Amino acid sequence: MLAKIQSCAVIGLDAEPVQVEVDISNGLEKLTVVGLPDAAVRESGERVRSAIGNSGFFFPQARLTVNLAPADIRKEGPAYDLPIALGVMAASRQLLADLEDALVVGELGLDGDVRHVDGVLPMAAMAQEKGIKRLFVPAGDAPEAALVEGVTVYPIDSLAGLVYHLSGRKPIAPHINEFSFEENDTERFLIDFRDVKGQEHVKRALEIACAGSHNLLMKGPPGAGKTLLARALPSILPRLTIPEALEITRIYSVAGELANEALGNEGPLIRRRPFRAPHHTISHAGLVGGGRWPRPGEVSMAHRGVLFLDELPEFGSKNLETLRQPLEDKIVTISRAAGSLSFPANFMFVSAMNPCPCGYFGDDRKECTCGLGNVQRYQSRISGPLMDRIDIHADVMRVPFEKLASLDGGETSAVIRARVEAARKIQAARFAPVGKPYVLVNGDMGPAEVQQFCDIDEAGKNLMRMAVRQMDLSARSYHRVLKLGRTIADLAGEKEIAVEHLAEALQYRPRGLM
Repeated sequence: MLAKIQSCAVIGLDAEPVQVEVDISNGLEKLTVVGLPDAAVRESGERVRSAIGNSGFFFPQARLTVNLAPADIRKEGPAYDLPIALGVMAASRQLLADLEDALVVGELGLDGDVRHVDGVLPMAAMAQEKGIKRLFVPAGDAPEAALVEGVTVYPIDSLAGLVYHLSGRKPIAPHINEFSFEENDTERFLIDFRDVKGQEHVKRALEIACAGSHNLLMKGPPGAGKTLLARALPSILPRLTIPEALEITRIYSVAGELANEALGNEGPLIRRRPFRAPHHTISHAGLVGGGRWPRPGEVSMAHRGVLFLDELPEFGSKNLETLRQPLEDKIVTISRAAGSLSFPANFMFVSAMNPCPCGYFGDDRKECTCGLGNVQRYQSRISGPLMDRIDIHADVMRVPFEKLASLDGGETSAVIRARVEAARKIQAARFAPVGKPYVLVNGDMGPAEVQQFCDIDEAGKNLMRMAVRQMDLSARSYHRVLKLGRTIADLAGEKEIAVEHLAEALQYRPRGLM
């Protein structure tokens, strides 16, 4: 007897339909899984056998062949346990139900409980595209699957519960999300900008970076406040839009980190922009993604948010150089013998470093113990092409005692965030007619958009002409200065880029040894 159940496989960030075919034939009792399964899928036979028996049903004592079609797509993970179990019961006539319009995923425990699987959101999106009406998923994943409209999602706690539902003995109510995506004005952050004493010029640089999603490097002696300023960044990042939230949620769903996400979300949808701060000992695959079967790395987990690298020169040169492509193209492509996968990587790159190994080169209070050669070698760990991709270079100096002891902390994050969001609204209106979904902020602009939206007057051209000659700006640097000037003008509410906006943007270019 043959039974067919629809399931799916996650490839990259997308899901592909998979048909689970179960055939029962005469012969010695044996269960064989074919169709390019990995170890977790091959082991599903033992889980299915125990789950069916412990759920009060019988496992047929015959030869069972399970085919996962198409056979040229690799199947990995335990998500096929539940559809295989249903196929076994349907093929053995223990279950009589029409499942042509249904998609089933879920891991089984030995007692028949249904457990969480990764990538439910892209699975639900695929079901919607293919016109599948019903989606049976683990109960804990139902809120995530219900984010996709047009598909009826059923939360499944156990194999027995699903069988009773399909046979009409005990129907399961569809899951309906009761939360709404609304702006939350009561958000709480660990660090507020008013808690950071002094450093007004660096706060201004961070505000500009957030307003246009520009890359930023802070350089200064130990204890000056570089890490504290970076940790305060989430408090001034603009609120997510629904399309952005769905993009980020999809990545975290596939990576298996949605349930462990520490962004303070309520419900299945990520509501805050990611802030990823990996340690400098991170591997190449952990940073940009990879593995034998590629998974998203930190650059993709920071999509539409911030990737913060503290102690930048301590990261391996190979890791740093691989950042060059995603910083420019906003995607990361991972190639393997079996094919290539692309993951989104449109993040704001924020980093911090000391000026030398001891950290006190150029400090006005403590003498540097490094020779000039050591300083040059230390700073040269960051290559020129990578430095050229950083829009803002901010020097973080020691804070005087008077400011440290002052009770006046300056502007709050809420005030700065309001200006950032106002600038983002201007950019959203500017780029809406362009029709390019990957161009949302000034930092996303390519050469065509720079030419269209970053026009400058004759005085601005004269200033930039002198800057290109005296500061030896590359073509990329020239464009980045124009994009930065466009953001500064947006923060000021100006339609045109004035000379003062370009002058401020030029102040953030690097000047050699600090």
